[in-house]
Amino acid sequence: MIKVVAKNKLMNDKIEVVKSLYEELVNATRKEDGCIKYELYQDDKDATVLTMIEEWVDKDALDKHMKTEHFLKIVPMVGEFVIGNELNIYNKVF
Repeated sequence: MIKVVAKNKLMNDKIEVVKSLYEELVNATRKEDGCIKYELYQDDKDATVLTMIEEWVDKDALDKHMKTEHFLKIVPMVGEFVIGNELNIYNKVF
């Protein structure tokens, strides 16, 4: 099992635009084979921080996700409004 935590710091005036883009991405991604969980969270103390928390059956499913049409379309659009980001991919140990 693979967990992904993708954290983005956004331009203050673009939060709603990005949330709308992410809604499209989330809805499409949840239909993919191998997707266990795909959820967007907003930081309680800083509304400009949005974090996608993902769960995949394996690395192959994650790799396929990153080549989907919706991922390749939406992620660069979101990137236009990101001023900082962090991506962590975790492999289940226990």
